[in-house]
Amino acid sequence: MIAAPASRAIRASVGLHIAAGAALLVRPHLWPFALGAVAADHLLLAGAGLWPRSRLLGPNWTRLPPSAAMRGCVAITIDDGPDPEVTPAMLETLDRCGVSATFFCIGERIHRHRELAREIVRAGHAVENHSDRHLKAFSLLGPRALHREIARAQERIESVCGLAPRFFRAPAGLRNPLLEPVLTRLGLRLASWTRRGFDTVSRDPDRIFGRLTRTLRGGEILLLHDGHAARTAAGAPVGTLVLPRLLAALRARADHAAGGPR
Repeated sequence: MIAAPASRAIRASVGLHIAAGAALLVRPHLWPFALGAVAADHLLLAGAGLWPRSRLLGPNWTRLPPSAAMRGCVAITIDDGPDPEVTPAMLETLDRCGVSATFFCIGERIHRHRELAREIVRAGHAVENHSDRHLKAFSLLGPRALHREIARAQERIESVCGLAPRFFRAPAGLRNPLLEPVLTRLGLRLASWTRRGFDTVSRDPDRIFGRLTRTLRGGEILLLHDGHAARTAAGAPVGTLVLPRLLAALRARADHAAGGPR
């Protein structure tokens, strides 16, 4: 297996640990300062892993490329599926509005709902890697476990959908410094988002819609969910209620930028 280059933050962290160790060999009485520096470094790396949009741990797609942003493009990403109840409704809405989305799918769910996964691809949407099991402790895994979890999802998705994913999104956006070398070896790029609706916890479609559309600008990456979707008091998955409103708002925004309805 070819070793992947570490991020600048990781190289700096390694350098700090070496410097701290060397300082202690020469001047042992400086141990409180060395220990404090190492502790601060660990806190910084942990904080970067808890911040989905951070680039300290390696490259991270947090916005669309500048050329797409200049054209006013916005990406819609849908996580945690496929789900046999929610995904078909979202596919129908996207098809009716003529919009393509990116589905970050869980490998186990791809395997369990193969035909639904193929339907996502047939409808013209991209299917990307969201890990194999969406483990709550994903960000605590070591390099071998990370590789197994991501590679297994990569294999399942390619086997079912016919195309290998190019992007990876960490479960809940949480990761650790060991992830980037694994992604590099697997030929994947990390992708997060610009804003999310929190539609796995919020049951209010109005609040979710507001989070996604308030002061919206070109180049943003929006996050909704088909899997693990919260339900309204009436039992409806909130994402299925938000998506039509979101697409209508994006269409109105595009029409306004073009000088009127098309």
